[in-house]
Amino acid sequence: MADFEQQTLMLIDDEPAQSRLISALAAREGWRTLVVRDSETAIATLGTRQGMQLGAIILDQWVPGDEACTLIAELKSRRPALPILMLTASASPLLAVEAMRAGATDYLVKPVSPERLMQALRMATTREAPRDELMPLTEKMPSSPDFDAMIGASPTFRTALAIAAKAARNHGPVLIEGESGTGKEMLIRAMQAASPRAKAPFRLLNVGAVPANSVESALFGHEKGAFPGAFDRHVGALQHADGGTLALDEVDRLPLSVQERLLESIQRGDVRPIGARHSFRIDVRLIAASNLPLKDMVAGGHFLAELHQAMSSVTVQLPPLRERAGDIPALARHFLGQIGDQPGLREIGITDGALALLTAYDWPGNVRQLQAVLFRAAVFCDGDALTAEDFPQLANMLGESGNGAVHHHEAVGVTLYTPDGNLRPLEEIEADVIRLAIGHYRGRMTEVARRLGIGRSTLYRKLSDLGIDNVA
Repeated sequence: MADFEQQTLMLIDDEPAQSRLISALAAREGWRTLVVRDSETAIATLGTRQGMQLGAIILDQWVPGDEACTLIAELKSRRPALPILMLTASASPLLAVEAMRAGATDYLVKPVSPERLMQALRMATTREAPRDELMPLTEKMPSSPDFDAMIGASPTFRTALAIAAKAARNHGPVLIEGESGTGKEMLIRAMQAASPRAKAPFRLLNVGAVPANSVESALFGHEKGAFPGAFDRHVGALQHADGGTLALDEVDRLPLSVQERLLESIQRGDVRPIGARHSFRIDVRLIAASNLPLKDMVAGGHFLAELHQAMSSVTVQLPPLRERAGDIPALARHFLGQIGDQPGLREIGITDGALALLTAYDWPGNVRQLQAVLFRAAVFCDGDALTAEDFPQLANMLGESGNGAVHHHEAVGVTLYTPDGNLRPLEEIEADVIRLAIGHYRGRMTEVARRLGIGRSTLYRKLSDLGIDNVA
């Protein structure tokens, strides 16, 4: 683990308020922040005594001077091992691609949550963690907000989707539980699109992305002058969603005091903004998502039992990716199709060996992490398809078990690509399929022909044409 006590962070930013915020967040974990306001000062600082003590750099895209990607490349050329994080208000895939190719370690979209910022710094400076390849990206590929876009065939996943699809047609509250990155937000949007309130107001509030002291205002709203800094009236998410649906992501992060107020609003069917003298009647359907099992939080005294009961008429459990590893090949191809449509990228395939490597990993960050790994690999791939060599950190982490997974996959399956990533000729693939079938059915040619869906005479003709020995 990196020694945060001795780490210095250089922040290249000309916005005083943002600089103070990031410096305060970094200080919580022992970082000392050195703020510079332009590219020239940043480059000059690298050669100073302070610059030699740097553990990471955060660069705001809009810093004056050189373009951000040019500056990243210059910083990287001078200090190749120094992690560089880009902070930007743009979610453009093209900018992410350019930043990563220039040498950025991670890509943070503003407003970035404190947890996301700390996670990025930890992973960038933790030597034991695989650098670059497993770095989570905030990049999100566009997808259709419906159940057809939810990729997976495992029984537990399909059961969860079936429960969600049925619940979507009603008006009652729904609780979705699952680890971070399992697709809870995507499922929320699919349920909303399939619900009777699909055309009504919809608000999604990520509790974890809102500072703890602002959650109450974000949810209930406030009147002008209700507290220091309340210069204007603010309408909360509950009131915005009147007549429609409110989705609360990371509901497990709600402070207990806010949980009590939310329970009262649900029970009374109204909302009272902070500082208001009266309440407003509301009709809101609640869909909540939690990274942690709320029953355990209730048992530990961290979540109100009554609120849990009120928001869980139906509970959907999304399984982690490690419990549905068979879905990884389909997910990988789906994501690569989306990635290929992004500006600055191109259509790219993936070899059987690479898929075997991906399937052997347990993916603690779940589907979101898989997507990020594929995105990063696609950015730097020069071939027509991703191979196992495009995931060196994964291979190092898995060691012999990863090599065994690749060898096993290639031994019992059919290789579709040549080592350079190009598709093999159809005749070679067909010959391998027939050989595989003959071996699987122990030379029983009638069974081989039946399983392949061809006549026995056709099978023998193919054996002759493809030069396959008759092993019947």
